[in-house]
Amino acid sequence: MGRRRRTDENAIMSTFITRLDAQGRGPRVAVKDLIDVAGVPTTAASRAVERTAKPAEADAPCLAGTRAADARIVGKTNLHELAMLPLGTNPWFGTPVNPIDASRIPGGSSSGSAVAVANDEADVAFGSDTGGSIRVPSACCGTCGLKTTYGRIATEGVWPLAPSLDTVGPMGRTIEDLVTGMQLLEPGFVPGASPAQRVGRLATSGLPEIEAAVDAALLAAGLEVVPLDWDGLDAGTNYFTAIFFSEIWEVDHALVEENPEDVGEDIKATLGMVDLFRPGLDDAMGQLPKWRASLFGLFDQVELLALPTLPIFPPSLEETMGDGFVTASIDITRHVSLFNAAGAPCTAQPVPVPGSRFPASLQFVGPLGGEELLLPTAARVEAALE
Repeated sequence: MGRRRRTDENAIMSTFITRLDAQGRGPRVAVKDLIDVAGVPTTAASRAVERTAKPAEADAPCLAGTRAADARIVGKTNLHELAMLPLGTNPWFGTPVNPIDASRIPGGSSSGSAVAVANDEADVAFGSDTGGSIRVPSACCGTCGLKTTYGRIATEGVWPLAPSLDTVGPMGRTIEDLVTGMQLLEPGFVPGASPAQRVGRLATSGLPEIEAAVDAALLAAGLEVVPLDWDGLDAGTNYFTAIFFSEIWEVDHALVEENPEDVGEDIKATLGMVDLFRPGLDDAMGQLPKWRASLFGLFDQVELLALPTLPIFPPSLEETMGDGFVTASIDITRHVSLFNAAGAPCTAQPVPVPGSRFPASLQFVGPLGGEELLLPTAARVEAALE
């Protein structure tokens, strides 16, 4: 769980798309290259976007607190092209190197943001999370992340992916870094004084060693754990998928069709799958209120929910080549994307797996606006594991 720093210069270059000569006395901040920074082009890590991108005229509103705090924006980080997939690979700007194992994916889409904090190139990084894009790379790189409540942090000036699902949130090495990040994104943010006491453990089917690591971390923290056999995981994922594919088509299909040589094959293939899922949109939208009510009804029994962020360890880069990107994307988003459909806030944090170089990742899920409870609870787990 300690701080790591990688020194291979070529690998470091793939973490950032644009390096900035940061000035200021506040924390070092890395900004995902979906978020406008005044005077810097926003590329969305896509050659098609980069070719015509002009320097942003103003910061995205979500950076106002960062500027007010005199924080140092050290650069704009790499990501999976157009933020579309959870792998973190990129054919145009290079793939950020997983700091635990260079043969594995860094996770995405906020890959550069996770790697930047893992390697102590930034104290805080900002990412976006539409279907797990903060939590997945945090899990893959052994770092921490916070997916915020939908609508809590402004997304104006942020390149869209699926607007009814898009969120912006902080990433860091520790839970304290996430608190700092929230205070930059939302000046005046104060985490609650006490952690949750009663946590619902959702039944999931991850690798046995990952499931055991999550349970051990909850036990070490002294939390009261209530087993919950909720049957909404698969349904929520299906609703998310229908919404996601419908919205990414509306946002990105024209760009891809007009620039086929400047868009990655995986992006073109993903948009090519849209017609498999769009027919389910009306049913998803009709069922979504009842499903959300079922999920949020669990908070009548417990304060937070707990489950693994990923059911597996990060796949190898080789496994995601060709059509393998589809299977890998499905596998690593099984526990995360549904909470974007709910709009709920979630944390991800590393928890040790005996005998493994890779940690597992514990995900806490809260009610809408529950960040003030999520962070002190995650901090309690972190302190217990130290």
